[in-house]
Amino acid sequence: MTPTVGWGVAGCGWVARDHALPALLDVPDARVVALHDLDAAALERVPVEGARRSTDLAEFLATPGLDAVYVAVPNAGHRSLVEAAAAAGKAVLCEKPLAADVGGAQALVDACANAGVLLGTAYDQRWHPAHVRLRELVPELGTVTAVRIVYCCWLPGDWTPDGRPHDNWRVDPARAGGGAAIDLAPHGLDLAGTLLGEDVTALSALLQTRVHDYGVDDGALLTGTTDGGVLVSLHVAFNTPDALPRRRLEVVGTRGLAVAVDTMGQTAGGSLTLYRPDPVDVPFADTPPFRAQFAAFTDAVAGRARWPYDAARDLALHRLLLTALDGGRP
Repeated sequence: MTPTVGWGVAGCGWVARDHALPALLDVPDARVVALHDLDAAALERVPVEGARRSTDLAEFLATPGLDAVYVAVPNAGHRSLVEAAAAAGKAVLCEKPLAADVGGAQALVDACANAGVLLGTAYDQRWHPAHVRLRELVPELGTVTAVRIVYCCWLPGDWTPDGRPHDNWRVDPARAGGGAAIDLAPHGLDLAGTLLGEDVTALSALLQTRVHDYGVDDGALLTGTTDGGVLVSLHVAFNTPDALPRRRLEVVGTRGLAVAVDTMGQTAGGSLTLYRPDPVDVPFADTPPFRAQFAAFTDAVAGRARWPYDAARDLALHRLLLTALDGGRP
């Protein structure tokens, strides 16, 4: 029989509720056995039958049949939760960024390594079907010269996902560690390296606080390069109205240009076009990125496949980003 992996979700905010949990429930060999949040009301809003619900972390981690934990608490809480999960022998899929600071990220990576448990970073954009297809197309572009990413949204201080009162911790510097840049740029950095097969190794940043008055950056422009000389630019923002075009990915080569529009996000939508030089629409699967991510991590925990992303590599990208952000603050 195919082994089933028991999952726990720590942090039952809107991403977990609206995206992660529906995806997990759709993975055949995964079952959700436990839910944890410090807010009992948040636990009750999650429609999962049969799972233990607890505001106590130790009780959550002691749930029978728990094999893996998805960590979706605010960034500053990642370290302590991952360390506790690792000490309990649980595999961990931790939301990006790994932590609110470099020290916390290093500590949680070390904790998992020392405990011998699998650690993955939840970069769901790796798994978007358009990006998976684009990765296959990169060799057709010739010598790649640049990757350009625009990943923006509208996030005022009083933002709420559903009209109900909401704790918008992403604009709290103490819990998030920053604003638009630390929340959105990790996806672009990871995706550039995933598509190219080589990571950004030099990075600089300019931070912006222009529209929203909440103490963290509401926009940023990051520029970098890989060791092979590919130029990478990222425009990320919390100050772009959602009604405007605001999500675009371009990979530029000497023989072609690939453009993905509205693929940066939690769903499998958007379009992919290949120009050589005439445009050709490229079809891709409709598998939701969260589902593909959880299926792959479930297979890795069950020993059916290898998790293809090294935590040390994710840590290096996190360190690179935070070093650039420190240099970009006015």
